[in-house]
Formats: sequence, C-alpha cells, structure tokens
Amino acid sequence: MVDLFLGKVLVKNNKDKDELDTEREIILRLQNRILMLFFGSGECEKCQDFAPTLKDFYKKLTDEFYVERSAQLVLLYISLDSSEEQLEKFLKELPKRCLFLAYEDPYRKELSEMFEVQDLPRVVVLRPDCSVLLLDAVSEICTLGSDCYRNWQEGAELIDRNFMMNEEFDEGKMRSLTDPIRRVKYKVEDKKKKKKKKDEDGEEDGNDGGGPWG
Repeated sequence: MVDLFLGKVLVKNNKDKDELDTEREIILRLQNRILMLFFGSGECEKCQDFAPTLKDFYKKLTDEFYVERSAQLVLLYISLDSSEEQLEKFLKELPKRCLFLAYEDPYRKELSEMFEVQDLPRVVVLRPDCSVLLLDAVSEICTLGSDCYRNWQEGAELIDRNFMMNEEFDEGKMRSLTDPIRRVKYKVEDKKKKKKKKDEDGEEDGNDGGGPWG
C-alpha cells in the first residue's frame, strides 16, 4: 500500500490541512494498515447520504471514545468533485482523522481509472500489500457497521492484538479480537470432550455385565 502513495502528498482533514509529503511520513501513516479508498463527490446525493454512516463507522474504529487503541485502518478520500470549493465543503462531512488528495492532484483521476470507478459512492478496501480486499464495501459498511472490520482484518491476515472495543472489557482485563472465537472454540471442544467421556463411560458400563450387581 505504501508504494501506491510514495512520492504523493496526502493531506490531513484537520483545521490546518497538514500534509504528509515525505517518504517517512507516508510509511509511518500507511504501513501495516488496511486502507479504505473512498471515491465520492459532494455533488452526489448518494455520497451525501452515505457520508454520516461512513463517518460513524470510522469513528467507532479509531476514536478513543469507542476503542482503547485505534484500529489499523486508514480512510483516504479520493475526490471526484467538480470544484475545489465542493471538495472543501464535503470534507466537513467526513472524519477529521481521514486523509485526502488535493483537488489539483491528478492522481485522483488515475486512481479512479485504476480501480474502474464508475458509480458513486465507492469504497475500495486494500490490504497492506496493496492487493484488493474488497472492490466496493459500501453495502457491507451500511449493513454490518464496524463489525465488518473484523472480517477485513482476518481477510488481510492483519494481527493487531491490542485493538479492542471498549465494550470488550471484562473486569478491567484486556481481551484481543480473537478471544470470542477462542471462547466458542473451547466451548465446542469442551462439549466434545464431555460427550466422548460419557460415551466411554457408557461402553465401560456395558462391558462389565451391567454394573457391580450384574
């Protein structure tokens, strides 16, 4: 993913519009992260409707109010707006933690052609190695919300044992994302062991003539 943006300038969606314009800054921001490329436009009614959902989705995965540690996730807005004013206006509807490409950057259109973007909105999800995880995650984000990040993380084979939703606290103890899976696994294995022991006990009872009084 880093290679896709080396030599480019990524802009932070904050008040000062800080730029990430060095190789080191790009690497630190993107390396070992899942990247969401949000292709949209403030002139698109569907994009306007989707923006609040996307903002809530991203906040729940990166905001300290919801998580103890931010997910390894980056949101990059690829504007297909027809004017810089429209771009600036639409950025106000997007998360402050997201990045974007400046209006004058021709790489915006190159990316839209690269991923064959025709309909808006479109969210392309990339693995850390730049391979495509999902060509369009809009419907998944709308239906599953922040839960779909777990699927992405698994699909990208990305391990972040420190990421944790606040609701996953258990008496102050931190639990990794794999804990619910392990609990289900152990529960199933425990049932199998109990069933096996019960079957074995039954066989033993059947082999000794019906019990001690048989």
